[in-house]
Amino acid sequence: MAENVYEGMYILDSNRYGRDSEAVSGQIPQMIEGAGGQMLVSRLWEERRLAYPIKGHRRGTYWLSYFRISGEKLADLERTCRLSDTILRSLFVKVDSRIVDALVEHSLGNSKAAEPKTEAADKKTDKETDKETDEKTDEKTDEKTDEKTDEKTDEKTDEKTDEATAPKEETPAVEE
Repeated sequence: MAENVYEGMYILDSNRYGRDSEAVSGQIPQMIEGAGGQMLVSRLWEERRLAYPIKGHRRGTYWLSYFRISGEKLADLERTCRLSDTILRSLFVKVDSRIVDALVEHSLGNSKAAEPKTEAADKKTDKETDKETDEKTDEKTDEKTDEKTDEKTDEKTDEKTDEATAPKEETPAVEE
């Protein structure tokens, strides 16, 4: 059977990883190779608080790996991961063969080689775009407010000018 490339995401026991990171992280390539696979990349993703406790743990160390293995042997690897004390959870996703090289390069830290040559790198982040949009909106609002204030001021000035230049009519005095 043909071998496929898979992405493996593992949540490791952060207490054990903190005590002996080499041994805990070294178990993953050993399990993959023991199941008949070939390790392409294996690296730390991050350590963080879990959304809910898993096997009594509130923190977990996320580990990412890319490996090549036949689909028949993947079930054995999944079983081995479930039986491991250091792996709290695992997830395996089949990677499309067209993007394997890019993902592996990116995981190795050679992100420039993996990034396509597009204008995407020149685009601004969502926060920057939102900030500029807010600033433009504020400027437009300020301009409209200034225009309305100027119009009201002009109207009042016109009224005062009309009153000052208009001939005054004398009202007859009323005698009592």
